[in-house]
Amino acid sequence: MRKVLYILGNLSDEDVEWMARAGRRLDLAGGQVLVRQGEASDSLYIVLEGHATVEVAGVGTVARLGSGEVIGEVSFVDSAPPSATVSADGRCIVLALAKREIEARLRSDGGFAGRFYKALAIFLADRLRGTVDRLKFGKGQAMDAGRIMEDELDEGLLDQVSLAGARFERMLRTLMAARG
Repeated sequence: MRKVLYILGNLSDEDVEWMARAGRRLDLAGGQVLVRQGEASDSLYIVLEGHATVEVAGVGTVARLGSGEVIGEVSFVDSAPPSATVSADGRCIVLALAKREIEARLRSDGGFAGRFYKALAIFLADRLRGTVDRLKFGKGQAMDAGRIMEDELDEGLLDQVSLAGARFERMLRTLMAARG
């Protein structure tokens, strides 16, 4: 859940409302593929409920993503094809945001663009730090006590957590209401 807090904590209420209106709610069955390794994806996804599995050809499963995780953000930033396949691990509900709609909003709203890219940068930096720490830990090295642990938030983001959590809940309610 904390991953989406990085994103929503940096966006405005208006930005989050736009995402809920512009996005599509997808209810996926187990095994249904969201992103296929090597194939361009036309959407950015946020896991709302359930889990998704990340697999890399020749390596196997490298991660299991839960509520609040973002999928497709790296390919969104650098336009390279995805480096992994992501599929629903059982029933999974996601918010799908079409890249073309996000890009149009980025071009038309400079404030949104700044907030969106800052949020992605913080999110990606956290993911990279977590990966590096897991690699170190896997080699038998102790984790640096000054590092952010896997389930902790950076102190600078704590002020935004409550607001981001409320935004995520509001987004969920909007999307679940659109279900019927």
